[in-house]
Amino acid sequence: MGNSSRKQAEDDGEGEEKRDHEKAEGEEEAEEEEEEEIVEDDDLPLGVDDLLASGDPVLDLSYYKFRRLPGQVLYLQYLEKLYVCGNRLRDIPKGIVRLQGLRTMALDFNKLDDVPLSVCRLTNLTCLYLGSNRLMSLPAEMRNLQSLRCLWVESNYFQHFPKQLYDLPHLRSLQMGDNRMRTLPSDLWRMEALRGLWLYGNRFQEFPRVLLKMEQLEILDMDRNRISQFPNLHHLPGLRLFSYDHNPVKDPPRVGEEVLIVGEGAEEVLQARERRKEAKEQAEKEAEEAAAAAAAAANPIIHGILKKLRMSSALNLAGAKEKEKNGTVPSTEQDGYGSQGAELERQGVAQDETELGYEEEGLEYEREELICEGEGYDEYGRAELEYERGGMDYEYEEEDQEEYA
Repeated sequence: MGNSSRKQAEDDGEGEEKRDHEKAEGEEEAEEEEEEEIVEDDDLPLGVDDLLASGDPVLDLSYYKFRRLPGQVLYLQYLEKLYVCGNRLRDIPKGIVRLQGLRTMALDFNKLDDVPLSVCRLTNLTCLYLGSNRLMSLPAEMRNLQSLRCLWVESNYFQHFPKQLYDLPHLRSLQMGDNRMRTLPSDLWRMEALRGLWLYGNRFQEFPRVLLKMEQLEILDMDRNRISQFPNLHHLPGLRLFSYDHNPVKDPPRVGEEVLIVGEGAEEVLQARERRKEAKEQAEKEAEEAAAAAAAAANPIIHGILKKLRMSSALNLAGAKEKEKNGTVPSTEQDGYGSQGAELERQGVAQDETELGYEEEGLEYEREELICEGEGYDEYGRAELEYERGGMDYEYEEEDQEEYA
């Protein structure tokens, strides 16, 4: 009696095990086009062992068709970036919490129905990529990721905006394209750190008015929705890129002059903006030239002084070359300068104060620049004048020196 009961129990257990096995195989065949074996830790694809042993803080195990994360990864505590995109992961083991040095984790193109709670314990993450999975919501534990700056959950099944993200104070980039959202919450403006928001490929029929309160936004992508009219986006002073392509709009939205727009009619708007910019620059250039001409006309004496100095410099340079060629240098007795003339020639200064009609303290000629101090020139309407020397050398020819003889 006991033996037969035990035998029957064994038969029942084997039958149940067999049915469970057949059911699992049936689900697997329905989900996968071809049957593949689960990758064991001791049966890794070619080259993965080398990656795991490399010591590189960046580990890329993408597109190896893993059904579970290799166990060796859980002990690589030096990892900073982990990419396991394009596999068949449904969960991440709890041991991943050992990798508290992780800053970036990419789980795109897997089979995640929920965000693994083990991932929510990686509190130092700054970038998390969960695109192209089967997500419909985010767990409350997402609030643990206080360092998160970049979150991509595009190509999932979100119908409502996950308000858990309000509690991430440093989130700057949020990618929620290709989901199923029709509206945004009215208090979305609470995400004050947000700078880039991608909402393309959703089901918006009207532009979400709450976005007009998010003045800090720099990038806004509303491609491939069903919006027929956009409001004036001058209310977004920080905006630098706005994309509205593939929406049933008649005219491009109104944006600031610094905003790059992408969509129907955007090219014509950008071309017109470029023409206005060129016309403005040309007008400013012409105004500067007219102001310079007016200033020269209002200061004929200064203009004449500079012209004479330039001519004198050219003559002096030619004379110096002639002296060097002939090998003659005039003496101080011959040129009539005496010790004062030699000092003036050494310093490169040559100007008769009586001829110029200015006091000595009013003009100072340096070798690097010519500065006309403004104390004695109120009649010219300028506080000061500065003229670049431009390589001029103030030496005098013998014919100029006769004036001092």
